[in-house]
Amino acid sequence: MKKFYSLIASLLLLVGILAGCGNQESNNKTKEPVELTISAAASLQESLEELQKAYENEHDAIKITFNFGGSGALQQQILEGAPVDLFFSAAEDKFDELVQEDLINKKQGTDLLTNELVLIVPKKNEKPIQSFEDLTKADKIAIGTPETVPAGKYGIETLKNMNLLEHVESKVVYTKDVRQVLTYTETENVDAGLVYKTDALVSEKVDVVATAKEDMHTPIIYPVGVIKDSKHAKEAEDFYHYLQSDEAMKVFKKYGFQGTH
Repeated sequence: MKKFYSLIASLLLLVGILAGCGNQESNNKTKEPVELTISAAASLQESLEELQKAYENEHDAIKITFNFGGSGALQQQILEGAPVDLFFSAAEDKFDELVQEDLINKKQGTDLLTNELVLIVPKKNEKPIQSFEDLTKADKIAIGTPETVPAGKYGIETLKNMNLLEHVESKVVYTKDVRQVLTYTETENVDAGLVYKTDALVSEKVDVVATAKEDMHTPIIYPVGVIKDSKHAKEAEDFYHYLQSDEAMKVFKKYGFQGTH
Protein backbone atom coordinates (compact mmCIF):
# COMPACT_ATOMS: atom_id res chain seq x y z
CA MET A 1 0.00 0.00 0.00
CA LYS A 2 2.86 2.34 0.82
CA LYS A 3 4.34 1.60 -2.61
CA PHE A 4 1.00 2.48 -4.19
CA TYR A 5 0.80 5.86 -2.40
CA SER A 6 4.44 6.48 -3.24
CA LEU A 7 3.72 5.82 -6.92
CA ILE A 8 0.72 8.17 -6.84
CA ALA A 9 2.81 10.90 -5.21
CA SER A 10 5.53 10.46 -7.81
CA LEU A 11 2.99 10.70 -10.63
CA LEU A 12 1.46 13.85 -9.14
CA LEU A 13 4.93 15.38 -8.80
CA LEU A 14 5.71 14.53 -12.43
CA VAL A 15 2.42 16.06 -13.60
CA GLY A 16 3.21 19.19 -11.60
CA ILE A 17 6.68 19.48 -13.14
CA LEU A 18 5.31 19.00 -16.67
CA ALA A 19 2.58 21.57 -16.04
CA GLY A 20 5.19 23.99 -14.77
CA CYS A 21 7.32 23.45 -17.87
CA GLY A 22 4.26 23.96 -20.01
CA ASN A 23 3.44 27.23 -18.29
CA GLN A 24 7.04 28.36 -18.55
CA GLU A 25 7.06 27.53 -22.27
CA SER A 26 3.79 29.39 -22.69
CA ASN A 27 5.20 32.40 -20.83
CA ASN A 28 8.30 32.35 -23.01
CA LYS A 29 6.13 32.38 -26.09
CA THR A 30 4.18 35.39 -24.91
CA LYS A 31 7.42 37.26 -24.28
CA GLU A 32 8.52 37.04 -27.92
CA PRO A 33 8.55 40.62 -29.26
CA VAL A 34 6.22 41.82 -31.97
CA GLU A 35 8.25 42.55 -35.09
CA LEU A 36 7.23 45.64 -37.07
CA THR A 37 8.46 46.02 -40.63
CA ILE A 38 8.87 49.60 -41.84
CA SER A 39 9.48 50.36 -45.52
CA ALA A 40 11.13 53.77 -45.60
CA ALA A 41 12.89 56.09 -48.03
CA ALA A 42 16.67 55.67 -47.95
CA SER A 43 17.15 59.30 -46.89
CA LEU A 44 15.46 58.53 -43.56
CA GLN A 45 17.95 55.86 -42.49
CA GLU A 46 19.99 57.64 -39.81
CA SER A 47 17.06 59.41 -38.18
CA LEU A 48 14.86 56.30 -38.09
CA GLU A 49 17.63 54.10 -36.72
CA GLU A 50 18.14 56.54 -33.87
CA LEU A 51 14.40 56.57 -33.18
CA GLN A 52 14.32 52.78 -33.34
CA LYS A 53 16.81 52.50 -30.47
CA ALA A 54 14.87 54.98 -28.34
CA TYR A 55 11.53 53.30 -29.02
CA GLU A 56 12.74 49.75 -28.42
CA ASN A 57 14.34 50.83 -25.14
CA GLU A 58 10.92 51.99 -23.97
CA HIS A 59 8.97 49.11 -25.56
CA ASP A 60 10.80 45.83 -24.99
CA ALA A 61 7.91 43.89 -26.56
CA ILE A 62 8.55 45.57 -29.95
CA LYS A 63 11.28 44.82 -32.48
CA ILE A 64 11.54 47.14 -35.48
CA THR A 65 12.97 46.04 -38.83
CA PHE A 66 13.60 48.52 -41.63
CA ASN A 67 13.53 48.08 -45.38
CA PHE A 68 15.25 51.16 -46.83
CA GLY A 69 15.22 52.01 -50.53
CA GLY A 70 13.75 54.18 -53.25
CA SER A 71 10.13 55.07 -52.46
CA GLY A 72 8.90 53.85 -55.82
CA ALA A 73 10.55 50.44 -55.44
CA LEU A 74 9.19 50.11 -51.89
CA GLN A 75 5.72 51.12 -53.06
CA GLN A 76 5.84 48.44 -55.77
CA GLN A 77 6.79 45.80 -53.20
CA ILE A 78 3.76 46.75 -51.10
CA LEU A 79 1.49 46.64 -54.17
CA GLU A 80 2.77 43.11 -54.79
CA GLY A 81 1.87 42.02 -51.27
CA ALA A 82 5.10 42.40 -49.29
CA PRO A 83 4.45 42.05 -45.52
CA VAL A 84 4.87 45.67 -44.36
CA ASP A 85 3.37 47.47 -41.35
CA LEU A 86 4.21 51.11 -42.15
CA PHE A 87 5.27 52.99 -45.27
CA PHE A 88 7.37 56.17 -44.95
CA SER A 89 7.72 57.69 -48.41
CA ALA A 90 9.80 60.57 -49.77
CA ALA A 91 7.05 61.47 -52.24
CA GLU A 92 3.34 62.11 -51.94
CA ASP A 93 2.40 60.46 -55.24
CA LYS A 94 3.89 57.07 -54.27
CA PHE A 95 2.00 57.21 -50.97
CA ASP A 96 -1.26 58.49 -52.45
CA GLU A 97 -1.37 55.62 -54.93
CA LEU A 98 -1.43 53.15 -52.03
CA VAL A 99 -4.28 55.14 -50.47
CA GLN A 100 -6.15 54.96 -53.79
CA GLU A 101 -5.50 51.21 -53.95
CA ASP A 102 -7.07 50.95 -50.47
CA LEU A 103 -3.81 49.65 -48.97
CA ILE A 104 -3.49 52.60 -46.59
CA ASN A 105 -6.36 54.22 -44.71
CA LYS A 106 -6.15 57.97 -45.34
CA LYS A 107 -7.06 58.59 -41.68
CA GLN A 108 -3.97 56.61 -40.65
CA GLY A 109 -1.59 58.58 -42.82
CA THR A 110 -0.07 62.06 -42.57
CA ASP A 111 2.36 64.37 -44.37
CA LEU A 112 5.08 64.53 -41.72
CA LEU A 113 8.35 65.97 -43.06
CA THR A 114 9.85 68.23 -45.71
CA ASN A 115 13.32 68.29 -47.24
CA GLU A 116 15.45 70.25 -49.71
CA LEU A 117 17.18 69.22 -52.92
CA VAL A 118 20.87 70.11 -53.12
CA LEU A 119 23.74 69.84 -55.57
CA ILE A 120 26.78 68.08 -54.14
CA VAL A 121 30.34 67.61 -55.36
CA PRO A 122 33.32 65.59 -54.08
CA LYS A 123 35.57 67.46 -51.65
CA LYS A 124 38.22 67.87 -54.36
CA ASN A 125 35.69 69.36 -56.83
CA GLU A 126 38.21 69.29 -59.66
CA LYS A 127 35.91 70.69 -62.37
CA PRO A 128 35.12 73.08 -60.42
CA ILE A 129 31.34 73.17 -60.03
CA GLN A 130 29.72 75.89 -57.92
CA SER A 131 26.16 76.06 -59.28
CA PHE A 132 23.54 74.14 -61.24
CA GLU A 133 24.62 76.06 -64.35
CA ASP A 134 28.16 74.69 -63.88
CA LEU A 135 26.88 71.15 -64.44
CA THR A 136 27.72 71.64 -68.11
CA LYS A 137 31.38 71.29 -67.00
CA ALA A 138 30.76 67.82 -65.53
CA ASP A 139 31.53 64.55 -67.27
CA LYS A 140 29.18 62.51 -65.06
CA ILE A 141 26.24 63.56 -62.87
CA ALA A 142 24.51 61.09 -60.52
CA ILE A 143 20.73 61.29 -60.17
CA GLY A 144 18.27 58.74 -58.78
CA THR A 145 16.14 56.93 -61.35
CA PRO A 146 13.14 59.31 -61.51
CA GLU A 147 10.51 56.58 -61.93
CA THR A 148 11.39 54.98 -58.58
CA VAL A 149 13.51 57.55 -56.70
CA PRO A 150 11.67 60.76 -55.74
CA ALA A 151 14.92 62.73 -55.39
CA GLY A 152 15.65 61.80 -58.99
CA LYS A 153 12.23 63.02 -60.08
CA TYR A 154 12.77 66.34 -58.26
CA GLY A 155 16.24 66.58 -59.80
CA ILE A 156 15.03 66.08 -63.35
CA GLU A 157 12.21 68.60 -62.78
CA THR A 158 14.76 71.14 -61.52
CA LEU A 159 17.11 70.69 -64.46
CA LYS A 160 14.20 70.89 -66.90
CA ASN A 161 12.75 74.03 -65.31
CA MET A 162 16.20 75.66 -65.32
CA ASN A 163 16.53 74.81 -69.05
CA LEU A 164 19.60 72.69 -68.29
CA LEU A 165 18.37 69.15 -68.89
CA GLU A 166 18.96 69.06 -72.64
CA HIS A 167 22.54 70.24 -72.07
CA VAL A 168 23.45 67.66 -69.41
CA GLU A 169 21.15 64.69 -70.05
CA SER A 170 23.89 62.67 -71.77
CA LYS A 171 26.06 63.03 -68.65
CA VAL A 172 23.48 61.62 -66.20
CA VAL A 173 24.18 58.35 -64.38
CA TYR A 174 20.96 56.96 -62.87
CA THR A 175 21.01 55.16 -59.51
CA LYS A 176 18.74 52.82 -57.54
CA ASP A 177 18.28 55.26 -54.65
CA VAL A 178 19.50 58.61 -53.33
CA ARG A 179 22.17 57.01 -51.15
CA GLN A 180 23.83 55.54 -54.21
CA VAL A 181 24.08 59.08 -55.61
CA LEU A 182 25.85 60.07 -52.40
CA THR A 183 28.23 57.10 -52.62
CA TYR A 184 29.12 57.77 -56.28
CA THR A 185 29.89 61.40 -55.41
CA GLU A 186 31.90 60.53 -52.30
CA THR A 187 34.06 58.09 -54.26
CA GLU A 188 34.51 60.55 -57.17
CA ASN A 189 32.90 58.19 -59.66
CA VAL A 190 30.88 61.24 -60.72
CA ASP A 191 31.62 64.97 -60.70
CA ALA A 192 28.34 65.94 -59.04
CA GLY A 193 25.09 64.56 -57.72
CA LEU A 194 21.59 65.63 -56.72
CA VAL A 195 20.53 64.51 -53.25
CA TYR A 196 18.48 65.69 -50.32
CA LYS A 197 19.99 68.13 -47.88
CA THR A 198 19.68 65.46 -45.18
CA ASP A 199 21.84 63.04 -47.20
CA ALA A 200 24.57 65.60 -47.67
CA LEU A 201 24.63 66.36 -43.94
CA VAL A 202 25.61 62.80 -43.00
CA SER A 203 28.69 62.81 -45.25
CA GLU A 204 32.08 64.42 -44.65
CA LYS A 205 33.26 63.56 -48.17
CA VAL A 206 31.04 65.94 -50.15
CA ASP A 207 30.26 69.65 -50.24
CA VAL A 208 26.92 71.29 -50.95
CA VAL A 209 27.41 73.94 -53.61
CA ALA A 210 23.80 74.88 -54.40
CA THR A 211 20.23 74.39 -53.21
CA ALA A 212 17.37 74.04 -55.68
CA LYS A 213 14.71 76.75 -55.43
CA GLU A 214 11.39 75.41 -54.19
CA ASP A 215 9.51 76.58 -57.27
CA MET A 216 11.79 74.50 -59.52
CA HIS A 217 10.31 71.16 -58.44
CA THR A 218 7.29 69.46 -56.88
CA PRO A 219 7.15 70.07 -53.09
CA ILE A 220 9.30 67.53 -51.24
CA ILE A 221 6.91 65.95 -48.74
CA TYR A 222 7.42 62.79 -46.67
CA PRO A 223 4.11 61.05 -45.83
CA VAL A 224 3.90 58.10 -43.43
CA GLY A 225 1.03 55.70 -42.81
CA VAL A 226 -0.09 52.31 -41.50
CA ILE A 227 -0.62 49.53 -44.03
CA LYS A 228 -4.23 48.30 -43.78
CA ASP A 229 -3.48 44.56 -43.70
CA SER A 230 -0.75 44.87 -41.07
CA LYS A 231 -0.76 41.83 -38.79
CA HIS A 232 0.21 44.12 -35.92
CA ALA A 233 -2.18 47.00 -36.47
CA LYS A 234 -2.22 48.29 -32.89
CA GLU A 235 1.57 48.23 -32.50
CA ALA A 236 2.00 49.80 -35.96
CA GLU A 237 -0.43 52.59 -35.06
CA ASP A 238 1.40 53.22 -31.79
CA PHE A 239 4.71 53.64 -33.63
CA TYR A 240 2.98 55.80 -36.25
CA HIS A 241 1.88 58.18 -33.49
CA TYR A 242 5.34 58.09 -31.90
CA LEU A 243 6.87 59.31 -35.18
CA GLN A 244 4.71 62.43 -34.85
CA SER A 245 5.74 63.13 -31.25
CA ASP A 246 7.87 66.07 -30.13
CA GLU A 247 10.63 63.64 -29.21
CA ALA A 248 10.72 62.15 -32.71
CA MET A 249 10.50 65.54 -34.44
CA LYS A 250 13.57 66.73 -32.52
CA VAL A 251 15.51 63.79 -33.97
CA PHE A 252 14.25 64.43 -37.51
CA LYS A 253 15.26 68.09 -37.24
CA LYS A 254 18.67 67.08 -35.93
CA TYR A 255 19.25 65.33 -39.28
CA GLY A 256 18.04 68.29 -41.33
CA PHE A 257 14.36 67.54 -41.88
CA GLN A 258 11.61 70.04 -41.16
CA GLY A 259 8.04 69.38 -40.11
CA THR A 260 5.15 70.13 -42.43
CA HIS A 261 3.22 71.92 -39.66
